[in-house]
Amino acid sequence: MNELKEKCGIVGIYGKNLPVARIAFFSLFALQHRGQEASGITTSDGSKMYTHKGAGLVAGVYKEEDINSLLGHVGIGHNRYSTSAGGALHHAQPVVNEDGSFALAHNGNLPSVKSLEEFLKLNKAFKEDRNDSELITDAIDFYRKQGLSVKESVQKVFPLLTGAFSLVMMTKDKLFAMRDHYGMRPLSLGKVKDGYIVASETCAIKTVAGDFIREINPGELVVIDENGVESVKLAEPDPKIDVFEYVYFSRPDSTIKGKLVYDVRKNFGRTLASECNIKADIIVPVPDTAMPVALGFSEASGIPIELGLVKNRYVHRTFIEPDQKSREHSVALKLIPLPEVISGKKIAILDDSIVRGTTSKRLVETLFKLGAKEVHFLVSSPPVKFPDFYGIDTPEQKDLIASNKTIKEIEQFLGATSLHYLSLEGLVKSIGLPAGELCTSFFTGEYPIDLKERKGEINFDVPKN
Repeated sequence: MNELKEKCGIVGIYGKNLPVARIAFFSLFALQHRGQEASGITTSDGSKMYTHKGAGLVAGVYKEEDINSLLGHVGIGHNRYSTSAGGALHHAQPVVNEDGSFALAHNGNLPSVKSLEEFLKLNKAFKEDRNDSELITDAIDFYRKQGLSVKESVQKVFPLLTGAFSLVMMTKDKLFAMRDHYGMRPLSLGKVKDGYIVASETCAIKTVAGDFIREINPGELVVIDENGVESVKLAEPDPKIDVFEYVYFSRPDSTIKGKLVYDVRKNFGRTLASECNIKADIIVPVPDTAMPVALGFSEASGIPIELGLVKNRYVHRTFIEPDQKSREHSVALKLIPLPEVISGKKIAILDDSIVRGTTSKRLVETLFKLGAKEVHFLVSSPPVKFPDFYGIDTPEQKDLIASNKTIKEIEQFLGATSLHYLSLEGLVKSIGLPAGELCTSFFTGEYPIDLKERKGEINFDVPKN
């Protein structure tokens, strides 16, 4: 059962003859899984910007009159998962500057904003209670006020940014997209009729009947206006895509670095089957992420799949509730086990990760209560031992069960018959990209982006194996 939380999904559209706000809405609908607490769209008709933001899911935030009021031929949108104490709309995006001439939306996180803050304080442009996305906006806006273009301003600000960032930005007549030079968060460019779309995942491009062109390169700024697409190289690329985009966050119909996420997850299942030799009557995947994993596992092992857990489609991802009691209640509502499928069987449960372990433990207990003879717990990723600081909200390291217990101890904690994780080598092999192009910090504690400002929060001693 998963307790990791992706923070954001972003989209940008440019097209003189396109219904920009409507395309942004449906794109954000396709990216709902990346952020479920708030949503916002900003558009421009060349002379004025229009913004609508709201708390909740995309379907509830926008009404027909809201979309009709968002005029123009350029726009950006944002779905947010917030960790701020100020509620769902606190720091909601897009961030729009004071004079309404520039807007920005961000997927990712800057572990350190010290350089940004010092720069803004030095230039008497610092404001209190600003998050990383807002500080980036303020820094770019500072240079714009000096007469520089957005392109020139971004080139000035880029060296101040330490962290993971996929950004979409806009002025009244231009669209911009940018990735940090590690490219940790995905961002793709597509064509929609006579215009262009930029989105966190290719599934959003497909949803609006667009054609995928390419990924925005790590360290690249793309400028889109009436003259077409301009590419600006901000830094040498050093790709480090976060493996959890493949394990959990991205939709299975998205493609990242040429790899269809669905195919990668099937590979996880095949590899896991080759690494563990269990005897079970049925495989029961935890919907939805583990479904293609189970297909691959079944194909390789010959063990049939049964849908012994039914997902309630009207319950959101469990991390939406703000307190643990509500979260536990949501978990109980989210997955409904089928006793008729489970009773008397030796079951292999397949899930994408174990974080704290509490929900997995409850699932194992439930299956045994319903008459399962054995419950083997299979995980399609290695043990999560380290927190993330690049745009995924994770528990503190002390709350990560694999950081404090061995695999055997976790097995005993869960009460499972056996516990099997996909190896790190198997994970990399299944993705099919060079290990050096992947960020595996969840499992290894090797953080590619400098965390010198955060080291007090991380135990850099290797956890138990």
